[in-house]
Amino acid sequence: MSEVDWLSHLLQIITVSGQLEVRCAYGAPWRIAWGRAAANEIPYHVIVKGRAVLEDPESKTVRELVSGDIVLLPHGAPHVLHDGSGQTPIRTHESVGSAGWMLSENDSQGEQLDLLCGRFFVAPPHDRLIRSYLPTNLVARATDDHVEEGIGSASNQLAGLVGLMRMESAGDRAGGRAILNALSSALFTLVLRAASQSGKAPEGLLALAGHPRLAPAMAAMFANPARPWKLPELADLCGMSRATFMRQFQDKLGRSALDFVTDLRMSLAANELRKLAISTEAVAETVGYQSVSAFRHVFAERMGMTPGEWRQLARKGE
Repeated sequence: MSEVDWLSHLLQIITVSGQLEVRCAYGAPWRIAWGRAAANEIPYHVIVKGRAVLEDPESKTVRELVSGDIVLLPHGAPHVLHDGSGQTPIRTHESVGSAGWMLSENDSQGEQLDLLCGRFFVAPPHDRLIRSYLPTNLVARATDDHVEEGIGSASNQLAGLVGLMRMESAGDRAGGRAILNALSSALFTLVLRAASQSGKAPEGLLALAGHPRLAPAMAAMFANPARPWKLPELADLCGMSRATFMRQFQDKLGRSALDFVTDLRMSLAANELRKLAISTEAVAETVGYQSVSAFRHVFAERMGMTPGEWRQLARKGE
């Protein structure tokens, strides 16, 4: 793995699995509402064909989605998808396929929608890392346009992946559920890759990854979070003065560089604490702390529980 491959480093720390749950085949008018997702769940929607309007009442955002758009809601916000007409939606009827996902349809001949809906599951306690550093909603586009973007672009790869998901969800073949869940997990990574390459992320991890000057510091911290990083050293990696680096990093991420590396360390520590054979002292040293009491204090402050309490909780969960 290259040192600059921040996304692989992130997904070594955080385990994310995916699950397709509903395929919607609707004619307008239609409307679907979702409540708040559980702490470790990220809802996703793929517009395979047609158009949809996404409304997030909490952030008061309204966004029009078109064929090829993939939306993730990393903060699990309640949201509504509808056809935009404002008319009373046609009643739907549901059936469950043998692969475990549901087909939801209506009998309208209006403008047609083909929509895939599912969830990503983030292993605790890493949902806090996702919510701290990813936006409330995130849209990536799958475009099968080899001329404009190049055949290897993230949006072309997304188009291929969505095509596979559509084929698998249209049939009832052996292994369909396992394949759809594996494709869902890959979808998470590809959406993050596409969003970080688009240059449209206003803030957070994806804005940092897409910033050519700041990305080297972020990648270095991901590659070696236990290293005792100093601000002048990180600024040098970016070819900036210390003051400029601090200001721009804070501006893009919404957190300081030292805040960020501390969060990475605590997430790594949470993973290490699952291993019963490793002492808390050894875990503290592994993630860059010489003092076990300093480590315990920071872990409790960031995670809302002591290392010992987290260890007990993780053992019960397993």
